[in-house]
Amino acid sequence: MNILVLNGSPKGNYSITLQTVLYLEKKYPRHSFNILHVGQRIKALEKDFTPAMDAIRQADMLLFAYPVYTFIAPCQLHRFIELMKEHNAPVEGKFSSQITTSKHFYDVTAHRYIQDNCQDMHMKFIRGLSADMDDLLTQKGQTEAEKYFEHLCWCVEKDSYEPCYHKISAPAHIAVTLPSNVTAPLEGDVVILTDCLPDNTQLSSMIARFQAVLPVKTRIVNISEYPFMGGCLGCFNCATNGVCIYKDGFDNFLRKEIQTAQAIIYAFTIKDHSMGSRFKMYDDRNFCNGHRTVTIGMPVGYLISGNYSEEPNLQMVIEGRAQVGSNILAGIATDETNPDKEIDTLAASLVYALEHKNTQPQNFYGVGGMKIFRDLIYQMRGMMKADHRFFKSHGQYDFPQKKKGLIFKMYLVGALISSPKIKSKMGNKMNEGMIAPYKKLLEDIHK
Repeated sequence: MNILVLNGSPKGNYSITLQTVLYLEKKYPRHSFNILHVGQRIKALEKDFTPAMDAIRQADMLLFAYPVYTFIAPCQLHRFIELMKEHNAPVEGKFSSQITTSKHFYDVTAHRYIQDNCQDMHMKFIRGLSADMDDLLTQKGQTEAEKYFEHLCWCVEKDSYEPCYHKISAPAHIAVTLPSNVTAPLEGDVVILTDCLPDNTQLSSMIARFQAVLPVKTRIVNISEYPFMGGCLGCFNCATNGVCIYKDGFDNFLRKEIQTAQAIIYAFTIKDHSMGSRFKMYDDRNFCNGHRTVTIGMPVGYLISGNYSEEPNLQMVIEGRAQVGSNILAGIATDETNPDKEIDTLAASLVYALEHKNTQPQNFYGVGGMKIFRDLIYQMRGMMKADHRFFKSHGQYDFPQKKKGLIFKMYLVGALISSPKIKSKMGNKMNEGMIAPYKKLLEDIHK
């Protein structure tokens, strides 16, 4: 096969993900691997997409190789996919797959994003390889990489690929109206973060209605106008002190203009199964905060134009963002069915969240994500000093081995129930013992 490797890492040849590709190239020399550094060269490709088009025409397969950045692929690869669609890249009927490296923090949403977009372009998508950053240095990781590629070749030979389950239908974009009676907003500071362009009248009208019905002062921060010098480079320059290597001032802008707000409302039009490459650049550049959940308890909400109900992966990303950040998800308003009512409900829910701070326990998305971060930061605390200080001061090093009393108690219980004689005498005492603290709590309520 002639395999075109689309290296989405901004590090180019220094990409850890790329090393897996180079390993496979050496192991399977009868295949041709042509590497295009789309992450590193995205600005040049925006000016002239011809080199990419020529490479795509010659390829039998497109292999996306990238590190997972904040739930999905780096913004540079996001932008490349947008360019592929804008230029009608000749990919229909070609095979495609992906290789990622990460610490498995939401690698599932990253993989689904690439799959959905490949299938949009009518490519034959084959399930990819999600490796840990260090896997290739182990025998197990090397074997898994080889098995993945051998299965990839078998799928091509047998013309076997993933079925396309997502629907692609034109958005309804039901018109939004402004209320007739608008009262002056009370004190407050809610940021509406958007990438809305002047010609996007639908999203503009959604934002306008939300501002009109929300009885709290709002301000719009339009990231389409921010002078970003580029997307996150994954350079870790910010790891020790939180200062980004770019000189565009975004780290200070983020901390002073956005994170100081009482709440954030994200307003965007769905593009390529995501919030679009501009929002992805914003998300990736948030890495100046490292893995620190600096907006814990802040309410967030979404104004979304597009068929959100048909985007399960985007739904997971949005819920996961709130869960991992310990934010209150006040609501999501779309323009699919009844945007006026949904926007009004979002406004009311946000006011309630601001007044009552109705925080809730994290679900699997939040707990699982934070455990990955906890272990990662603890191992890398010598380098990620700012993250380490934050995790330590916020009690996020909640390792189970610290709960020595509970562990000892479980040993005792295990020893008791291991004896058939004791177990038979216990009867229902174990269940009674488990709920005893809860019974006491309920009884104390009425005292």
